[in-house]
Amino acid sequence: MKKTVIIIAGVVLVVAVYVMSVYNGLITKREAVDNQWAQVETQYQRRLDLIPNLVESVKGVMKQEQTIFTALADARTRYAGATTINDKAAAATGVESAFGRLLAIMENYPQLKSSENVQTLMVQLEGTENRVSVERKRFNDNVRVLNVSIKTFPSSLVAGIFGFAQRNYFEAAAGAENAPAVKF
Repeated sequence: MKKTVIIIAGVVLVVAVYVMSVYNGLITKREAVDNQWAQVETQYQRRLDLIPNLVESVKGVMKQEQTIFTALADARTRYAGATTINDKAAAATGVESAFGRLLAIMENYPQLKSSENVQTLMVQLEGTENRVSVERKRFNDNVRVLNVSIKTFPSSLVAGIFGFAQRNYFEAAAGAENAPAVKF
């Protein structure tokens, strides 16, 4: 009888240690995903801070492209009002779309290319776009690690018990692979 109690207690202890270990691992992975999303948002904010400066620099040279400026302002507003990761990702895609149209227009205006202010801002935005890309990849890598842990047995049991849910990957919006169309 005493031996049976000790064996049962040992099994319960091993299971409890395993559950704690998996739970702590899931917490760590979830926090890594949240932290990486914060890094993505930091780069989005950098982009959103640079775009108005570029827009103002470009506005001085080209007054007739008001629709692009309005689209950029609207996209920035949608991003600021987004509350979930998915909403923010969708809003960021809107910013990218409007920004892409602005870049396409700028290619057709030689006087913009020669503006030192515009050139400086473009270099900064190019660097920011590279950072956004890197941070998105890291975010997706962390999401993959978390989702694999949530889906695989036996950690899926612990994840289910404690309410861990899969996270969505950051995906490009439909049509993002196509260059924006610009009409004059």
